[in-house]
Amino acid sequence: MNISKNQVAFEFREVTKTFGKIIANNKISFSVPKGSIRALVGENGAGKSTAMKILFGLYKEDSGEVLVNGQPQHWSSPRDAIKNGIGMVHQHFMLAETATGLDNIILGDENNTLKIPFLPLSLNIIDRKKAKIRIEKIAKKYGLSVPLDIKISKLPVGMQQRIEILKLLYRNADILILDEPTAVLTPHEVEELFTNLKKLKAEGKTIIIVTHKLKEVLSFTDHITIFRSGQVIGNIETHDATEEKIASMMVGRNVNLKPQIPNGTNIKGPVLNLTDVTLKDYKTKDSKRNLLNKINLKVSGGEIVGIAGVEGNGQSDLLDLIFHPQKYFGKKTSQTSSASGEISLLGIDIKHKKSSEMSNLIVGFIPEDRHVDGLLLNMSAEENYILGRHWERKFRIGFLQNISKIKKTVKKEMELYDVRPRNSELLASGFSGGNQQKIIIAREFGKDPNFIVAANPTRGVDIGAIEFIHQRIVEERDKGVGILLISSELDEITTLADRIIVLYEGEIVAEYKRNEANEYQIGLAMCGGLPQEGVRK
Repeated sequence: MNISKNQVAFEFREVTKTFGKIIANNKISFSVPKGSIRALVGENGAGKSTAMKILFGLYKEDSGEVLVNGQPQHWSSPRDAIKNGIGMVHQHFMLAETATGLDNIILGDENNTLKIPFLPLSLNIIDRKKAKIRIEKIAKKYGLSVPLDIKISKLPVGMQQRIEILKLLYRNADILILDEPTAVLTPHEVEELFTNLKKLKAEGKTIIIVTHKLKEVLSFTDHITIFRSGQVIGNIETHDATEEKIASMMVGRNVNLKPQIPNGTNIKGPVLNLTDVTLKDYKTKDSKRNLLNKINLKVSGGEIVGIAGVEGNGQSDLLDLIFHPQKYFGKKTSQTSSASGEISLLGIDIKHKKSSEMSNLIVGFIPEDRHVDGLLLNMSAEENYILGRHWERKFRIGFLQNISKIKKTVKKEMELYDVRPRNSELLASGFSGGNQQKIIIAREFGKDPNFIVAANPTRGVDIGAIEFIHQRIVEERDKGVGILLISSELDEITTLADRIIVLYEGEIVAEYKRNEANEYQIGLAMCGGLPQEGVRK
């Protein structure tokens, strides 16, 4: 691919970056044309995000050179990169949860919205009204409407991502880096994002997508750069690529992208049973609306039940109700006793069970947000692996922890799940998002649970690991474990689920058996359309 110097947005020349003994980038070289969409693909820990963090000024290269618009650059911080037209949306959002969407967007750029610009910076007054008008114009232009006056902590992740993108556009970024941008979006939101990215490209902006979703890579990018083990092993034009070709280059072997999984046959009794469960909207005190409305749901041992739904239609509320029932079925206060109906887990009525009592039930839980509910980022992989498992007999000698047994087990699990780097003493924050996810899955499956709740189990995970995790989920099912699968990836649900439940506005609107409906029919039901088959009456 020959690109003239004045057409190049940025270029990496023999760039190396190490973290101790770990080589994250090993003499990587590639260039990206202006006004194009480039995908960076590769397994977890292959070096993609590290390279982009160098471009954004978060990391400093050890050797080599980065050129932007033909000029060598050595950023001292992201502020330098931002001033030079580079913006980045990280896989795990960099937002102040206690601040509003508006304040998050203008944070660090307040001097562009001042009423009294001649005052010292510390005395300046921020003109939020002016900033809000400008942001709303940008949001309308690109279909990125968000509630600007609500705190980030109150917004769903899809809205939070929109705010991250608006931050870049507000700062007039010419090079936009998006790390796993569709990981938290619904199919409809993904289509909207692609449409907007194409608009940005048409305006001359350069867009870099770090992703594992090969279907998406093929649908809207111009070029693809493939990373493996810290090196760039190939640059190809999208029209010359196939999913199989990209996947094999990423992992160095053939990958089965479309496994045919038969129905489960080792069916046992119910492990989860919800009868007429209703959850009032305690969040807004809207008595006319229910977050969940008369939910009747059963998961038996030996089956995978998938829940499909656009984010915000009750999935998160259902998860919280299952794992924190007392919060909703307890004494009447402003935020309790908002639920009614019956709920049992492993044959036990759990409506009034405390969280500490719930932990005694052998249940595996892969949470929606690994940073909030899955990991303690300032603790090691080893410590995270035994979270909630400290009192298992195999990890103890009397009242003391069996450290050698823990180390041996974690080392074995890191190899089995291909967690990179293989350093059990490394803090969880030191692993890439996909490798953090593998640590959680290894821990939860290691419990030998009777019931597993898996919420987006392969979010941010590479194609080779997805294949492995799917195999493990099916193996658990075939052992007689009941699995409730909640995923924003329709192909994940249609591949794995024996039964598919569709949630819309807190109600179950459709139910399908495996191969009974295609993604279009399920997607229609997710958006409130009436499916032709499988409608619950």
